[in-house]
Amino acid sequence: MTSKQKLFAAVGATALVTIGVTAVLVSIIERKQEARTPFFRVVELTDDQDDPALWGKNFPLQYDAYKRTVDMTRTRYGGSEAMPKAPTQADPRDKVSQSKIDEDPRLRRMWLGYAFSVDFREERGHAYMLVDQRNTRRVTEFKQPGTCLNCHASTYVFMKKLGGGDVTAGFAKMNQMPYAEATQGVKHPVACIDCHEPESMKLRITRPGFLEGIKALKASQGVADYDPNRDASAQEMRSYVCGQCHVEYYFKGDEKRLTFPWHKGLKAENMFDYYEEVGHKDFVHKETGAPVLKAQHPEFEFYSQGIHARSGVACADCHMPYKREGGMKISDHHVRSPLLNINRACQGCHHFSEQEMKDRAEQIQLRFMEARNIAMDALMDLIEETKKLREAGAADNDLKRAWAAQRKAQFFIDLVEAENSAGFHAPGEELRVLTTALDEIRKGQVSLRGVKPAKVQTKQAD
Repeated sequence: MTSKQKLFAAVGATALVTIGVTAVLVSIIERKQEARTPFFRVVELTDDQDDPALWGKNFPLQYDAYKRTVDMTRTRYGGSEAMPKAPTQADPRDKVSQSKIDEDPRLRRMWLGYAFSVDFREERGHAYMLVDQRNTRRVTEFKQPGTCLNCHASTYVFMKKLGGGDVTAGFAKMNQMPYAEATQGVKHPVACIDCHEPESMKLRITRPGFLEGIKALKASQGVADYDPNRDASAQEMRSYVCGQCHVEYYFKGDEKRLTFPWHKGLKAENMFDYYEEVGHKDFVHKETGAPVLKAQHPEFEFYSQGIHARSGVACADCHMPYKREGGMKISDHHVRSPLLNINRACQGCHHFSEQEMKDRAEQIQLRFMEARNIAMDALMDLIEETKKLREAGAADNDLKRAWAAQRKAQFFIDLVEAENSAGFHAPGEELRVLTTALDEIRKGQVSLRGVKPAKVQTKQAD
């Protein structure tokens, strides 16, 4: 190679390096600019706009993920399968999830005397929360209050309108409305405005039920006048916004006010003791006559007692993990089971293969399901024994101890059954709850051994 050729080669190499470095620098600058400007204000958002599609104009990446909650993917112990259904004028759905009371008839018997024994299906994604509630037989065949909308619709704007700008006042009015009337005031399942301020996108609590519940909980811990919108950390808010709905609750008094039973704490015993103190019951069991409770979906309560909460991990860290989109880091609004998103949901902290992480989670769930089935069988035995004695004429006073056992055991079993992680959120605590339920059932069965049926008067033969 001549000296001239060497010079041209050197110049060419230098040019290529310069182009490469320039491209890298341009990319870095672009990514920094993207990170500096996380969204483009296409539309002006206000505190009265509940349509997520409108918010999606400013936040298309988040909105695209939000729309993906229409997927129906079953994990080993949860999730929903698409069951074909013929649409009707009354019910436009062309698919539903599988019936849990058909899969496990013990659930139907546990809830005899209550609407859940008529219709209870596997939970679907957020996209379906409103349409599924509007068309469940629990609503179409039973009178329900507007309170039910709190966890199944974007209610913030509706409550604000009802209260003349006062969300809490509107909350009280919505609770007392008949469901059929209240549901006409909402249009969307849970939406952007229910968790975000429109100006800053800062997380916020919009549900008065949670604000009152967390205030009562903190007061029981010695913290006065707690307001999460003022006092909670950003990381706490990534769980609190989920806790607005994924909780145990009841409808309090004639005004049907949505109330979280957290006045004594979040443990199963704390909530049960509260219900005992206020004398609440959800229904009277059709076969036994016991005044019993129906648990809802206490994911927040059990998560709060698990290792992830203790380690500072929020609900959103696993169910809405961060992801990179260009230079931006955003929370994935495709809310779903972490087992369907192990790479981002789990492997940021746990440095094992996806299969190993899946196997670990399913082992926890398998152990829970085995314990849950043992407890359910025992509860069925208690119900059957009580039913037979009652039919044979046993006095109510003689059945009171068995009723008390059924009330507590059934509530404890129902809590972990309704908690949608199949024991994963707090494995030790959920197994302890089931063990406590079994002990209560044993005491109830022992109490029945001395109960005698009423003597039946028979006509003397001539």
